Parts: sequence; structure tokens; C-alpha cells
Amino acid sequence: MLIIFFRTLILYFLVVVVMRIMGKQQIGQLQPYELVVAIMIADLVAVPMQNKGIPLLTGIIPIFTLLISQLFLSYISMKSLRGREMICGKPTVLIDKGKILTKELQKERYNINDLLEELRVMGYPNIADVEYAILETNGCLSVIPKVDKRPVTPNDLNLTPQYEGLPLPIIIDGKIIHKNMEMANVDMKWLNEQLKMWNVNNIENIILASLDPNKVLTVYKKE
Repeated sequence: MLIIFFRTLILYFLVVVVMRIMGKQQIGQLQPYELVVAIMIADLVAVPMQNKGIPLLTGIIPIFTLLISQLFLSYISMKSLRGREMICGKPTVLIDKGKILTKELQKERYNINDLLEELRVMGYPNIADVEYAILETNGCLSVIPKVDKRPVTPNDLNLTPQYEGLPLPIIIDGKIIHKNMEMANVDMKWLNEQLKMWNVNNIENIILASLDPNKVLTVYKKE
């Protein structure tokens, strides 16, 4: 039992490291070749994990082989447009200027019910509101609505909104993020004064304290 326990731990940490090396896209929307790699790694890990009579290297060597292959294909797809098209494919336009392209639907084996479902999920229950719908190489559907159906932007109203920037978390789960405080150019004295305004006596009672670019601190307390 201990042998199986430690073999499982080794393979688990190995797969975590491999997936991290492969990049964040591996745990997001996968390209076809990336999905194949993920499935094969899962299958390779299961065999030596369940059968202690099989050497651990039997699973480790193929995993590293797949890692090298995936990194090689990723490099080609980044450096070569032609290679990218061969490996990942090309986006397919399913709706062009409000017209459904049935041939493209059949080519991608994408039926009209799937299309309507995806449009509803993205907030377009009426297909007449869609100007373009594009099936991306990772299987996601991108929708461009008609001009009169898209959300109003400040530019449409000739407005210039104030720059918001990116809020910085100053406290997370009761721990101060000193690095973010330095980036925001604030010190502990300023933070303590702000926390007094929020009636916070103990930092450990804070689940999140976020600072916006205007140096306004928002505090979320634990229940």
C-alpha cells in the first residue's frame, strides 16, 4: 500500500509539473493537439499507478516524450503561420452578415441547435441580431452582433470616462501583500488609518482588501 501511495504521489506531482510547463492554455481552452496530449498523459499515468508490477519509468518516459512533442508543436505554431494552420486549423465563419452558412455547419458537424444554444449562452437569443458568428480553432464560438444591437459604449455617447486601471489586492485571507503596497506607494501607517475607517481591529478578519488606482481601499470582512 505504501508503494502505491508513493508511486501515486510521484506521478501526481510529475503531471502537475508537466502541465505547468505546457502553459496555462492546457487548463483553459485546448487546441486539438493539446487535448490529445492531455488525454494520453492521463491514460499513461493510470497504468503504472494502478499496477505496481509495472516500472515507474514506463509511465514517466512517455509523459516526457509527450511533453517534448507538445512543446515542439507549440513552437512551430508560434513561429509559422502555415504550421499553425496545419496543427490548429483555421476559424470557420458560421454566420456571415446575418446569413447562416449551412455548408460550413455541415463541414464542422455543427447543427443548428448547437448554434442556437451557444448564441443564447452568449446573450443573443435572436439569431437576427448576429452579424458574424465564428467557430474558433479551440471550439469556442465568437459572436459579433449587428451595429444596432451591440451594447452602447462611452465612445458612442462622446464621453471620456476616467481611467480605472487595475485594482491591487493589499490583504488576502488576513495576510498583507507588501509587494502590492510598494507598487501602490502606500505604507503601513496609511493602511492602518484606512482599516480604522472600516472599523477593522484585526487584519485576520479580512478576507480581501483591494486598492483601486485612486487609492480608495475596499475591505471585505470574513463572515
